[in-house]
Amino acid sequence: MDGSMNKQNSPVEIRPATAEDTDILGVYGAELIALHHAWDAARFISTGPRTTELYSRYLKDQLGKPDALVLVAIQAGAACGYTFAVLEGHNYMALRGPAGVIHDIFVDANRRRQGVGRTLLDATVSELKHRGATQVVLSTAYRNEAGRRLFAAAGFRPTMVEMTLQLSEDQENLNSIG
Repeated sequence: MDGSMNKQNSPVEIRPATAEDTDILGVYGAELIALHHAWDAARFISTGPRTTELYSRYLKDQLGKPDALVLVAIQAGAACGYTFAVLEGHNYMALRGPAGVIHDIFVDANRRRQGVGRTLLDATVSELKHRGATQVVLSTAYRNEAGRRLFAAAGFRPTMVEMTLQLSEDQENLNSIG
């Protein structure tokens, strides 16, 4: 069996992210932004030259917060995905009570469809429950069909639909980060 097969078939470890992980997680965060932008450039922000650095810094800042959770998936000694979630109190704009909110779930393109996403999702939900969440919510891009299938298979159900009305044709200056 060649090395790539060993790497892909090796077990996935999920652990809390550390400051040392945030460089690669910044890369993954920028890839997440780019993927969403490719799905709908008018709705989702685009990346810029500093996106990876800024996303890395943002996730690093979350590591010390008691209500934040950043988990990293490790396979064959290397990061291959991550989740970012928070515990929130009542949110009247979202019409919900306290909940765990999953903001990011990302798996390296070379590791998709191998169970890494489900393992990350299950670990994130488990940790949010352990921290007291009685409900977990997330949003996913309309065009993220694989993500929607993953979430449905894990027991999530649709509850809200975001609608966007474009009021300006000039989104390039308004819709980028870093």
